[in-house]
Amino acid sequence: MDGAGINPNSGSFGQPALREIAEAVFQALPLGLLVFDRQLSVTHANPGGILIARPGESVAKALAARTAEGKFEDWEAELRRVLERRLPSHFQHRVFRDAENREVILNLTCSPLAPEPSAEPIGGLLVIEDVTASIGLEKRLAVSERMAALGKLAARVAHELNNPLDGILRFLGLAQRVIDQNEPEKARRYLEESRQGLLRMVQIVTDLLAFSRSGHPSYEDTSLNTLIEEAVRVMSDEADRHGVSIICSFENGLPVLRGGSNLFQVFCNIIKNAIDAMPEGGTLSISSMIADREAIIRFEDTGPGLPEAGQRIFEPFFTTKPPGKGTGLGLAISRDIVEKYHGRLTAENRPEGGARFTVRIPLESCAPRRPAATAVPGRAAPERGSTHV
Repeated sequence: MDGAGINPNSGSFGQPALREIAEAVFQALPLGLLVFDRQLSVTHANPGGILIARPGESVAKALAARTAEGKFEDWEAELRRVLERRLPSHFQHRVFRDAENREVILNLTCSPLAPEPSAEPIGGLLVIEDVTASIGLEKRLAVSERMAALGKLAARVAHELNNPLDGILRFLGLAQRVIDQNEPEKARRYLEESRQGLLRMVQIVTDLLAFSRSGHPSYEDTSLNTLIEEAVRVMSDEADRHGVSIICSFENGLPVLRGGSNLFQVFCNIIKNAIDAMPEGGTLSISSMIADREAIIRFEDTGPGLPEAGQRIFEPFFTTKPPGKGTGLGLAISRDIVEKYHGRLTAENRPEGGARFTVRIPLESCAPRRPAATAVPGRAAPERGSTHV
């Protein structure tokens, strides 16, 4: 039977027409679908898509109107880029507000629509997937994992506090004995040892409080370059004492970070670790850039590099420093802070020697506005260049 004359718009042998099947599938899919033309006006929408925009509306304006505060996309530019490049684009875990003003988390995929693969697109298709429930489950699982880790941490804390506490009790006992024997110099020395043990306990508790924070404070928006510069300024005296030269190379236009004061703590900690790793002098190179929709900050030193168990440096209480020189919580706290911005903190050895620490912050975790670069008082902002400390 010759099928060349079959009309796809009409049924055959009592079966539904192909167009009717396509329409039924379009309406029944559990995903939101929006078809738009080259002017970005919605031409077709299924029930899930109508939650974002209705036919006749601008899909870019609808997305912008429903984008939650603190998140930013130039939707018109993004959608037109899909049509111009003729390539799909994915937007993961974007936060929107639904018709009842509740926050929902959506995955969006925008693809060009063309009658033939090589033809000019006549419009685009926006696929909308609501992942709010699954993200919520992931967060609950993360909390469960964090509680399990907290149990292990509590055991380590007990061990770490017990060591100085045992020493304090022993030295206090010795001090009491020599006081009875009228030996004030020995008593003074034993009391000083007790004081040092108490100071170590205070430092452990202070670091643990920082490690246990579930959120970060909301301070004034601060550019990442300014945070790095301020950390370098604070640590410059320490670098001078150890003969460490700090070279900075910052890319212009790094985004603003909302509530970034605790990221300043991360930068200070990484710089301090690098200086400690080069007691006889060396060079620390700090660079910033934007790539793959991330702000990337790298710290590269000329020290001995990471220990064999490299990734253990992010475990609480793991330290390569001599006893009494560190609690081993700095990098654990730093990674925890970076992950609160949905970012990553990694460490590796450089092929030419030394260690490299890299902080990656997704641009969507940053504030929507990007002010001009702000220099730290008394210092020039090293945008698109280098500076030596």
